[in-house]
Amino acid sequence: MKKNILLAAFASLVFSGNVLAQDLSGTWQQIDDKTGSPKAIIEIRKEANNTYTGKIVKITPRPGYTPRETCNHCPSPYTNQPILGMDVLKGLKHVPDTTDYEKGTVIDPLAGKIYSAKVRLSATGKRLTLRGYIGISAIGRSQTWLRLE
Repeated sequence: MKKNILLAAFASLVFSGNVLAQDLSGTWQQIDDKTGSPKAIIEIRKEANNTYTGKIVKITPRPGYTPRETCNHCPSPYTNQPILGMDVLKGLKHVPDTTDYEKGTVIDPLAGKIYSAKVRLSATGKRLTLRGYIGISAIGRSQTWLRLE
């Protein structure tokens, strides 16, 4: 009897951890894939339609770099929109029974380009890899984001 109770308690802890690891909601530190330095802090939220959206809540200062304030080379509806507070990640949908999210879009407000996006969340839920691409994901770039607690 004790063994069954312990097994049930262990299983509930394991499964509840997996559920939490599969949720992108939270605050993330974006790491520049070219320099390895922090770029921005992104807050990801789950929308009513079960998709995920990420908004820039802080731009991380970098030595020798003056951050741009607006998205001036971006297509509509982003044209001249302030970068701080901008929804840069939209429409990500969870792939059932995985730690993957797909069918989203991500905008690079510095280049003014919109890319297809997919995300893989680490098993611990503390790191995600965002892949931005045009056409097929093999032709694209990846960034690592770290969950802030």
